[in-house]
Amino acid sequence: MTHTAVASGFRPSRARISAGVGAVGALCAVVLLAGCDGLQQQGEDKKDPAPAQGAGKAVSPFENPEGTKPGLAPVTGEGEKAKARTLIDGLRTKGRGPRTGYAREKFGYAWMDTADGVPLARNGCDTRNDLLARDGTALRHRSGSDCVIESMTLEDPYTGKRIEWTKRRAIEVQVDHIMPLSYDWQMGAARWNESKRKQIANDPLNLLPVDGPPNSGKRDSGPASWLPPDKKIRCAYSVRFAQVAKKYDLAVTAPDKRTMLAQCGG
Repeated sequence: MTHTAVASGFRPSRARISAGVGAVGALCAVVLLAGCDGLQQQGEDKKDPAPAQGAGKAVSPFENPEGTKPGLAPVTGEGEKAKARTLIDGLRTKGRGPRTGYAREKFGYAWMDTADGVPLARNGCDTRNDLLARDGTALRHRSGSDCVIESMTLEDPYTGKRIEWTKRRAIEVQVDHIMPLSYDWQMGAARWNESKRKQIANDPLNLLPVDGPPNSGKRDSGPASWLPPDKKIRCAYSVRFAQVAKKYDLAVTAPDKRTMLAQCGG
């Protein structure tokens, strides 16, 4: 996430420098040259920062066990699908517990930078902007910030749609908790300490920037009730759901497990 500042420095001409005579004159010229770097000429218009290069092409969930690489690429080939089924088949199952007591705030305030124990934490940038920078391309940052993203291009893994996003239309891109927080709560997170709940809420393994409107219908559904619209990504989505469940030692419901296996040829 690099904000490109454009500045133009005043530099004296060679003729003026050569006018200095002897060692003292040469030394003064060197000092003058060094001291003026980075100064902007008076009256020069500020230029918009050039777009930063985004993270690039989406990768398979099997190549991204920490969630720090961009996007979610389809799981293809019988070898990878067999690996996916093995992962999913190892998950514990149980019924959902009560939703009583659940609140988003029980997992910390939204997009905090201070959740310990997860990648990208405490880097001076909130979780949402970290994720936009991870998955977006042609990033533009707010003037004076190397964190806040004003616009980008997103290849949405859930629909296959390309989104030209700007902050003025913020809800057009949502950051999805692949394993929803309410689902976590019902499957065991209600008994966790606050630190662990903050981890799962801000863990990049559990987070994807996606097209907002289709994702809004997901709510706290597991895979048996909601899957990405693009069928090509459904096995990869099931793998990522399973990776989060395994990392945090959470069970899934039996219907969710059957659905996940089915997406990967099981």
